Amino acid sequence: MTELDRILYRVARPARYTGNEWNSVSKDWAATPLRIVLCYPDSYEIGMSALAIPILYEILNRRPDTLAERVFTPEPDMSAALAENGIPLYSLESRHPLSKFDAVGFSLEYELTYTNVLQILHLAQIPLLAGERNEAYPLIIAGGSCALNPEPMADFIDAFIIGDGEEAISDLADILKDAKTVGAGRTETLKRLAQVPGVYIPRFYRDEYGDDGNFRRLVPLNEEAPPIINRHLVEKLPPPPTRPVVPYVESVHDRGAIEIQRGCSRGCRFCQAGSIYRPVRQRPPEEIINAAGEIIANCGYNELSLVSLSSSDYPEIDKLVEELFFRYQDRNLILSLPSLRLESFSVRLLDSLAAHKRTGLTFAPEAGSERLRRAINKNIPEATILETAAEAFARGWTGIKLYFMLGLPTETDDDITALIALVEKIRAVGRQQKRRRPQIRVSLSTFVPKPHTPFQWVPQESAERLEARCEMVRQGLRYKDIKLSWNNPQVSQLEAAMSRGDRRLGRVIRRAWELGSTHDGWSERFKHENWLQAFAENNLDPDFYARRERNPDAPLPWGHIDAGVTTEFLKRELTKSLKNEATPDCHESECSACGIQRWYPTCPQGRGRL
Repeated sequence: MTELDRILYRVARPARYTGNEWNSVSKDWAATPLRIVLCYPDSYEIGMSALAIPILYEILNRRPDTLAERVFTPEPDMSAALAENGIPLYSLESRHPLSKFDAVGFSLEYELTYTNVLQILHLAQIPLLAGERNEAYPLIIAGGSCALNPEPMADFIDAFIIGDGEEAISDLADILKDAKTVGAGRTETLKRLAQVPGVYIPRFYRDEYGDDGNFRRLVPLNEEAPPIINRHLVEKLPPPPTRPVVPYVESVHDRGAIEIQRGCSRGCRFCQAGSIYRPVRQRPPEEIINAAGEIIANCGYNELSLVSLSSSDYPEIDKLVEELFFRYQDRNLILSLPSLRLESFSVRLLDSLAAHKRTGLTFAPEAGSERLRRAINKNIPEATILETAAEAFARGWTGIKLYFMLGLPTETDDDITALIALVEKIRAVGRQQKRRRPQIRVSLSTFVPKPHTPFQWVPQESAERLEARCEMVRQGLRYKDIKLSWNNPQVSQLEAAMSRGDRRLGRVIRRAWELGSTHDGWSERFKHENWLQAFAENNLDPDFYARRERNPDAPLPWGHIDAGVTTEFLKRELTKSLKNEATPDCHESECSACGIQRWYPTCPQGRGRL
């Protein structure tokens, strides 16, 4: 029995840490030149549901010269057991310590996982700061949506991949292998990586601030450091992974997943994904259908999720669904379609998926008044919302979950009153049915301003005003058949601070971790007092980042990252928002000149052109 085996029986769900799952890939360690470990910095159950890890895992393991293995953030009991016994954190496939790999790659999709990155490095016995690592340690690389503002994590990461990773990861692997073969040092290897489109090396830049504490500029320190990093963009999506690892422990999304399209043309002004994943790129229907069959055969799943930012925008999605059911009718196939637009077509589409008893539908009006929906460019008329609800209830759905945001730019108490009135109207529609009266669940979240969106300059609402408006909703919706949930505004404040942060926040993140903060995205583990102390000890204020209005003409900490949409376009959208003006979907109207045309003159985003 190994030392590791002697601790596994002491922790909850030890199958999180044993590896050897179905479809996991184990290669000959000694015979494989390049070794990379992929990490989603959250629990096993969440990480195994993420799309990025299986995509990169399959790409890298297809290479005969490369092995890719996995690791996730251990739960507190496992972290304690590893530390107490001096066992370094290891990969699932070969159980080699992370420090023995050539590179550790993090997928950063949520700002509140930043302390988990530090926890993983600490448990792996790898120095936290990039500047403290010598040739004996692996390169620490990160990508994902949070990498579009890499500065808060710049102290800890050697290289960021900005944008789509499918092609960049192969270029990166080529460079790492060649550098290892010739014995290139750490700095020389990073200089080579800086030549890859979309790769950002933080140590090659110096950050500067004014006397008022505002960010001034990022200064390149050598000729390998370009002043602007263009997001890496895959023009044609490669085939989806069809042999993902099947977890032993039930994951959050315990099903197969196929990304049917990437990007969205709707242009919601609060939505970062809608900006940073432009333009829309769709997979051919036959590729999706064949991939579904391979996933069913390789994984044993009979449930598949067709993933997209707006699934109902996929051309002839109803015919795709019909063909999938026809092709795999002998497999008792169950399909799920997240992120459907709030319209009657979506209800009819979901109706065709309902192989079992109808329970609930989920839609996101985001705002209660038509005025505010125009301001955020989610221009759905109230009549459409009520027609959609009526059709859902008439077709036998027993409940609707509605997502709204509080604290949206230009929001007033009148908009909250309109939110209450809208939910009451939906409730009234449901009570007209002779069947069982439906339940309505209302989920309230706090608006978080995000980089590379028209709202990147606006302040987050104060906690006091958010609480007051939430209380208005509570008092206005006191019905037994309406259930209300509300997220913690302190968590949202931290998310906003990290989203719009600069390099100085690295000290705050490290101090919060030292005080015991990990798994901050879990409400029961979030320790707000740790973060307040960490900010105070570093003479910084979270409100400076989260709740300060910014000058649209002032430099931004993420201004060196070109996500594709131009600053001029974002400014125009902000102005239109303040005027309650909508911008049409460019798939249905003329081109909105967002800037992506600089890279793709024949932009597939929409039918319209300049």
